[in-house]
Amino acid sequence: MTLRTVPRHLTVVTLGMMVLAFAPGCKRATRATAPPSPTVVVVEVTERTVPIVREYIGRTEAVPTVELRARVPGVLEQVLPDEGRAVTRGQTLFVIQREEHVAAVESARADLAKAEADLTRATDTSVVVRARAQLEQRKADRIKSQQDVNRYRPLVEARAIPKENFDTATALDQVAAAAVDEAAATLQDTELVQRTQVQLAEAALRRARADLIQAELNLGYTTVRSPIDGIVGKVQVDRGNLVGKSEPTLLATVSAIDPIYVDFPISEADYLHLAPRIRDRHVKDTRPWFNLILADGSTFPHQGRASFVERAVEIETGTIMVRAAFPNPERILRPGQFGRVRGVIEQRPDAVLVPHRAVQEQQGAKAVLVVDAAGKVALKPVQLGERVDEFYVVTAGVKPGERVIVEGVQKVRPGMEVKAELRPAAPLAGKVGG
Repeated sequence: MTLRTVPRHLTVVTLGMMVLAFAPGCKRATRATAPPSPTVVVVEVTERTVPIVREYIGRTEAVPTVELRARVPGVLEQVLPDEGRAVTRGQTLFVIQREEHVAAVESARADLAKAEADLTRATDTSVVVRARAQLEQRKADRIKSQQDVNRYRPLVEARAIPKENFDTATALDQVAAAAVDEAAATLQDTELVQRTQVQLAEAALRRARADLIQAELNLGYTTVRSPIDGIVGKVQVDRGNLVGKSEPTLLATVSAIDPIYVDFPISEADYLHLAPRIRDRHVKDTRPWFNLILADGSTFPHQGRASFVERAVEIETGTIMVRAAFPNPERILRPGQFGRVRGVIEQRPDAVLVPHRAVQEQQGAKAVLVVDAAGKVALKPVQLGERVDEFYVVTAGVKPGERVIVEGVQKVRPGMEVKAELRPAAPLAGKVGG
């Protein structure tokens, strides 16, 4: 009997028996090939006191910066500084022609000597003494003429002498009285003239002394010295040029660069955190430290401290300017450089931290994958604050002690069971500070 002659119902029964025979074996194969639970690396959410670090864009400033100018006219005879090199306070940098100013000093000294002599002559009292003696003489003459009148009066009344003698004596007494008045006026005028001459002579003496001081100052201005320790810039005038004729000619600029200052704006909120430490610097130096990141990405080797805060917040930007002083003994920093100022604005206690590797973005929101005690994965949205080293500060979403996945995130999804390998959280880097 061939296959074609087998009844149809026998064929169906045979196939059904074959399926039943193989079914148990298929179930065993399925159970044997089920994939194992994936292994992930988890880190516990921690709670610590962390430094909150900010970065600001700053620019270096040299304080003080002094312009060296020719304050007196003359030919520039000597140019001594090496451009771009260090100079010390009091170092001679330029010399202006001196001869004209030396002559002016000698002339002022001669004028001073003359003024002193004029004052000596003005204070001579001999003229006043003569006028006073003349007055005394006229008073004596009046006394004598009055005595003559008094002596002649009873004689005239007794007709012992002619009346003409009495009249003559009376006239002479009147002349003597007038002479006394004239001598008194002369004395008063002489004293007034002397006082005036003394005052004029004293004024001339003071003017002569001032002229001498000015002449000596001008002579001193012919030597231009550095008023500070610092770096001298480019020389603006070559030797042999006339300087200071119509205006003070700029010769060069000197800037003090050790320490050098960095000005940078900070937000009003950050200022409120920094203000207490800046304000108390006169009692105890608790001013915040700052690091300076240079244009090439390197960190300046010396740390700086806040030294000045602007008086007001800028209304347009909502920021306030802060100045920090950085030691610059190697003179690496120069005025006008840009850099990033990094500093700790506060120490935040009990901050909840998660590694930044654990944070994912889910449809514009931040979330982490958490593994519970049973090994089951759950997705939790979180709200993030500042980043601190390798961590984010979490303000909501997870609690200390929960375990978040940092490695193997791509292998799992919420609801899966996983094998969690716990690793310790990384330590925080050292804070900015001295």
